[in-house]
Amino acid sequence: MENNHTQRLWKDLDKPVLLIYLFLVIAGWFNIYSVVYDPETTEGFQLAARYGKQLLFIGFAFLLALFVLVADLRVFTQFAYLYYGIAILLLLAVLVIGTKISGARSWIKLGPISLQPSEFAKVATCLAFAKYVSHPALNMKKVKNQIAAALWFLVPMMLILLQPDAGSALVFLSFVLVLYREGMTGKVLWAGLIAIILFIAALLVNNYIILAAIALVIGFLIFRNKKTFKNIALGVLFFALCSGYVVGVDYAFHKLSPHQQQRINVVLGLDPDIKGAGYNVNQSKIAIGSGGFAGKGYLQGTQTKFNFVPEQSTDFIFCTIGEEWGWVGCTVFLAAYLWLIVRLVKMAERQRQPYYRVYGYGVACIFFLHLFVNVGMTIGLLPVIGIPLPFFSYGGSSLWSFTLLLFVFLKMDARQ
Repeated sequence: MENNHTQRLWKDLDKPVLLIYLFLVIAGWFNIYSVVYDPETTEGFQLAARYGKQLLFIGFAFLLALFVLVADLRVFTQFAYLYYGIAILLLLAVLVIGTKISGARSWIKLGPISLQPSEFAKVATCLAFAKYVSHPALNMKKVKNQIAAALWFLVPMMLILLQPDAGSALVFLSFVLVLYREGMTGKVLWAGLIAIILFIAALLVNNYIILAAIALVIGFLIFRNKKTFKNIALGVLFFALCSGYVVGVDYAFHKLSPHQQQRINVVLGLDPDIKGAGYNVNQSKIAIGSGGFAGKGYLQGTQTKFNFVPEQSTDFIFCTIGEEWGWVGCTVFLAAYLWLIVRLVKMAERQRQPYYRVYGYGVACIFFLHLFVNVGMTIGLLPVIGIPLPFFSYGGSSLWSFTLLLFVFLKMDARQ
């Protein structure tokens, strides 16, 4: 009986996703090895080195994946709220007993192992959020239900910001895209786009010029439409909200620490600062650009070998691909990752149970945001906020959480 169950599970498991997972994890290890590799040392393979530790992390990740596949799916679905509660308690605990690394109190040390609760909070939040949103009695087109659903990811997001870890906190905003799929009006996304445009404008342009432009646009729209009291009142309200937001962004920016202001200015091109806040990005772009079309070859990256790029095995692992494998390697990697995300979306759409569909979209959106932000900051399009590249960056907590996210969904998909 057990053999029949195992055979059926293997038959129903989505093999392409499984293969792309193995490809990304194994390719990630080889790139981490390349970062750490020193051609002048005579020492052999070392478990104490980062490539050795990552190999152990990968072995445990495979065990986690196997456990998810053989375990009863109800272990994850029925206790989703319990896992969420434990995740919140861990996020509170890390603020008190956590170990500070790189300026953020984000880690809990358990002997020789350091765990990052924010990584596992993604899994718990995705499970609990999907369970709540997919409740048959919940109408997600109602604003009050959308706000209630948003609280499921806003609470852990705020706790992570207190560490402070802006990169990990930002990932939780990916659930907004899931809400859009489940009935939230597109006006919210338009509001988000407007907010981003105004945010950038507030840092680049004088506030009075921005407010004058907003007033002209609102006046033009009111003039083109019916000049009713309702339209005028809405125009005034919108102008007040935009004005408050622009002034607030300008005020908040000047309250940031100097190094945070520098990072934003570097991205906006206001301050090159290639020896200060812009050093990491500048060296990363040099490494990627030096790879040319086909790269310098495996273990041949000079920027990598001489440690010009800080945090190259974690946040800046993508520049290793660019330097050693060139445009071809970057294209293959990005194509593989985008294919995985598209595949996950298609799998989510074919689910008969709403819970599985919402969870699948949550996984796809988390992976997409990680990819977009990590690659974006590596090539200088986004500020450096510290966010791992799934399955590629060094680290046990991130690899294990991404593995759990993916394989729980693979189990759901095979179960239907």
